[in-house]
Amino acid sequence: MEICHHKRYDFRPLPERPVYDWPGGKRLAVSLCNNIEWFSFMTGLGSDHTLPGAAQTTRNYAWRDYGNRVGIWYLFDLLDELDLPASHNVNAAALDRCPEIVARIRARGDEVIGHGLTNSERQDCMDEATERAMIEHTSDAIARHFGARPKGWLGPYIVQSEVTLDLLKEAGYSYMLDWPADDQPFWMSTRSGPLLSVPYSIELNDSPAQVFRHHTGREFEEMIVDHFDEMLFQSAKYPLVFNIVLHPFVIGQPFRLRALRRALDHILKHRDDLWLTTPGGVADYVAKLPEGTVP
Repeated sequence: MEICHHKRYDFRPLPERPVYDWPGGKRLAVSLCNNIEWFSFMTGLGSDHTLPGAAQTTRNYAWRDYGNRVGIWYLFDLLDELDLPASHNVNAAALDRCPEIVARIRARGDEVIGHGLTNSERQDCMDEATERAMIEHTSDAIARHFGARPKGWLGPYIVQSEVTLDLLKEAGYSYMLDWPADDQPFWMSTRSGPLLSVPYSIELNDSPAQVFRHHTGREFEEMIVDHFDEMLFQSAKYPLVFNIVLHPFVIGQPFRLRALRRALDHILKHRDDLWLTTPGGVADYVAKLPEGTVP
């Protein structure tokens, strides 16, 4: 069997990389990524609360719509209460349909990350022209609602085609979240120059953890706490990025939100030791480091 290799980045083990600090001499950056998604009614792909890949039903659609109607508002209030910044991976189709969400994000001053048009399609199934148009449409919609084009990208279903990285760079993006290969940011090669990969968790991610792997809210809480405690310990040696990924139709269910509240309370007992930021904050900081600091 032929072994295939990519040419996007070189292997560089963690202990052999330069050591640096985050702002204020901190070693652990903490970011929360919230997904604001829109699904086509009864067509295309869509999450189900019982089985991956299940057929579309009105029940599935309503369960997901709960996130935009209710869950996101519980989550916004919690973030305000704890004085936490967040980034939002936004499907462009949600912006015109949920103007109140746009207004709340703008009022909070949170970061907005491109997340495609809807979560009913995957870009790894598109040809290059279609994918380019989808990225441009998403970027333009975000610029129209928030006054600036997004700097970061997360593909629906965290997937990419063979040319996604090239298209993102050509569209003006400076970083993306689709390659969960590290606890540190790293540079990736494109046909137009380097693009930064910023850590994005598929483990501390409420949708796969609690919907498809069937972890309870308390188990997810324990995962967050244990992951955080270990990364805080490891950060004495390495600058690291701790990331939690949320979906309001999942974490916005009150019993799950209560578990998240307890986990965040634990994390914030260490607030003075942490850099509370966003993926864009990480990307901006890395871009200013001396060349070669980040491989």
